[in-house]
Amino acid sequence: MMCQNCNKRPATVHWTKIINNKKTEVHLCEKCAKESEQIEFDFENSFPLQNFLSGLMGFDKTAGEGSAQSFHVSADQQGQCETCGLTYQQFGKMGRFGCSNCYEKFGERLKPMLKRIHGSTGHHGKVPKRAGGTLRLKKRISELKEELQRSIHREEFERAAEIRDEIKKLEKELE
Repeated sequence: MMCQNCNKRPATVHWTKIINNKKTEVHLCEKCAKESEQIEFDFENSFPLQNFLSGLMGFDKTAGEGSAQSFHVSADQQGQCETCGLTYQQFGKMGRFGCSNCYEKFGERLKPMLKRIHGSTGHHGKVPKRAGGTLRLKKRISELKEELQRSIHREEFERAAEIRDEIKKLEKELE
């Protein structure tokens, strides 16, 4: 979408105003938005995504430039990705990894952050019906194992035996 004012640059500022159920939308480039009297926004002091991610990861800007207080990892434990050379400290500043190997290198340090953001470190979403037959079976087995533990805890041993048999049947199907 192009800027509604100059029609030269792409619109990067999208502003919606609703007054008395009347909706007004304005789509401007950053330059026209700065010059606009309608929009009051401080572009120089906008909130960068890197600061948000750094805060989530526990990087403390007040402890000095470049110091990583994240999860009590000392400088000698910081490590460096063997593939791209990125350090965890640099990741905290940039907010993105340098390569796919960084996920493996820094994976253990990401788990607390992911758990804090998502509530868990595993994906529990839907599985496509056409693809993922074995994945769907594994998920069902996992659900049944949890249900089995709950049944045992409640001392519902007949139900637990049924669940156990169903798990065995699905595990054979998986093989």
